[in-house]
Amino acid sequence: MSTDIEPQEHTELRAAVSALGRRHGPGFDRATLWAEAGKLGYLGVNLPEEYGGGGGGIAELSLVLEEAGAAGAPLLMMVVSPAICGTVIARFGTEDQKRTWLPGLADGSRTMAFGITEPDAGSNSHRITTTATRTEDGWVLNGRKVFVSGVDIADATLIVGRTSDARTGNLKPCLFIVPRDAPGFGRRHIEMELAADEKQFELTLDDVHLPADALVGDEDAGLLQLFAGLNPERIMTAAFAIGMGRHALEKAVAYAKERQVWKAPIGSHQAIAHPLAQAHIELELARLMMQKAARLYDAGDDAGAGEAANMAKYAAAEACVKAVDTAVHTLGGNGLTKEFGLARLVTAARVARIAPVSREMILNYVSHQTLGLPKSY
Repeated sequence: MSTDIEPQEHTELRAAVSALGRRHGPGFDRATLWAEAGKLGYLGVNLPEEYGGGGGGIAELSLVLEEAGAAGAPLLMMVVSPAICGTVIARFGTEDQKRTWLPGLADGSRTMAFGITEPDAGSNSHRITTTATRTEDGWVLNGRKVFVSGVDIADATLIVGRTSDARTGNLKPCLFIVPRDAPGFGRRHIEMELAADEKQFELTLDDVHLPADALVGDEDAGLLQLFAGLNPERIMTAAFAIGMGRHALEKAVAYAKERQVWKAPIGSHQAIAHPLAQAHIELELARLMMQKAARLYDAGDDAGAGEAANMAKYAAAEACVKAVDTAVHTLGGNGLTKEFGLARLVTAARVARIAPVSREMILNYVSHQTLGLPKSY
């Protein structure tokens, strides 16, 4: 893919991450690649330098995830640990929280999961029922979370709970760091029809007692702090999808150049060539929106980044699904074999359409927030 519009440091970072990913390649060992990427500074490229990070932003972190994915070695926990949790702690955490967590998140020696989705709330974050009750010496959390990635390998989980507003009596979202070994913090593995190293879990919080300093940020900041983590999540999901789409497309193009059924490579036939070209175009367009979203976020424009991040996630998911489908179709029966490794991407590609927010909810966001259309709910 062309990188002419990017600064030289981004081009060089792309090349370095691509080389690392290709050394490991499909079938990579996640823990080994994670540790090496952390040692090289790639996992914490967005975190502040004073806490061991690279001093960059989501623009650089999304670039790392995209290139790793394009090399066939995606690291899903990058979406969660440095992008969501690292960003929230860096922006809103106390000095002690920053010194405790950010160096480890930056070098990969520590990992955090993120729990927001609930069984009954679905995409409606306003229906979150996990509650945090203040006590004399801290907080007590009760509730359930579902589809939480990587809890088994995480040192702690950043949990979205709701506290009572003393002035209005309404519940407002707040973020809490819950250690993996906290009493009352249980997990159940959810079996998935998905080829991924990162497992999914349902969490239960049964009178989980936390110290006062488990709260991240201001109790009254509410949605501001929450969306400081959700916008990077959408941008990183776009990067994940674009990387996957590029990986699938690269395999299909190589196959189309070499595979002969009659007298010429099948890639010379427009019925093969045009869908591949279209998939490439749509991935490029999605990448441009992702870059816009990342730059707006890094510039501190949370409102502008919200719109662009949702659009980028939508466009990247659609482009990824199309690229994977086109790649499988290009290879025909070979596209479903383990040898070529494309069939497993069919399910994985659809994840980007569903998580962390469905494409329908993004269309709702754009229709309401951008176009000013009335809500139906």
